Amino acid sequence: MNASFHHESVLSAEVIDFLRPAMGRTIVDGTLGGGGHSSLLLHGGARVVGFDRDPDALHYSRKKLTSYGDLFTAVEGNFAEAPRILATLGIEKLDGILLDLGVSSHQLDTAERGFSFQSQGPLDMRMAKSGLTAADIVNTLEASELARIFREYGDEPRAIQFAARIVRARQHGAISSTRQLAELIAAGRSGPRHPATRVFQALRIAVNDEIGSLERALPSFGNLLAPGGRMAVITFHSLEDRIVKHFFRRHSLVEIDDPTWPSARPNPDLLFDTLTPRSITASPVELERNPRSRSARLRVVERLLTPQKKGAA
Repeated sequence: MNASFHHESVLSAEVIDFLRPAMGRTIVDGTLGGGGHSSLLLHGGARVVGFDRDPDALHYSRKKLTSYGDLFTAVEGNFAEAPRILATLGIEKLDGILLDLGVSSHQLDTAERGFSFQSQGPLDMRMAKSGLTAADIVNTLEASELARIFREYGDEPRAIQFAARIVRARQHGAISSTRQLAELIAAGRSGPRHPATRVFQALRIAVNDEIGSLERALPSFGNLLAPGGRMAVITFHSLEDRIVKHFFRRHSLVEIDDPTWPSARPNPDLLFDTLTPRSITASPVELERNPRSRSARLRVVERLLTPQKKGAA
């Protein structure tokens, strides 16, 4: 484990303002990372249960936050498994939930983890260091499936072209390193944005089942929130943001309508009040200090005291 683990948490001030940490509150940090957000939540007096699949992150955060004693619990696991694990800890309801999605600076900057096309390393990309690697996917899937991954998870307009290029190249030997894949994708192209950016994002999402985890976690966390509890989610690409936005909207509309109905009806799935009608993005000051915050979007909802409260006069 590298003692110089570095990751600057994004939108920290906004997260703390919304989640309102205080004594007696229990908050889940579903993406513990370097413990930046958790440290601020603990400083506010809250009890924090942090989840992360990355053993490096867990090791570092446990050391960093050890002074908080029993107020902090670190759990190795996917945040999608949180409801089951929280039950074993005797936690039935939560006052706050934070999901800071995506990859940490430490993971990107550690070449041997294989997340970055900017350095030479094994084509890995696993957050948990178990299961299929990016190399397994690149060297075994058919072109059509590779293209689907690049298109759906990376919004890559040249998905078919890149998939075909990969399949041709692997006939002459396995694609095993980040640089090998990056150079293959970038062949003959130049520009301000590296051509492999979206492909690497898509592979990382596929390797770690990031979309599946998010889609499983959101409903579970919604039900775990105590009345008045808040869920804050930070996304870094359009697919994640659409999923969060639509989930929050579906459960915050007071009424739903259909052209075949005589009038609108109460929404049976009403759970939340939306606290961020538009997503919150990083300030100019934060962007200058931390350029990786440029893609971050924060959305927050609050669990209603009763489903009828929001629509009351």
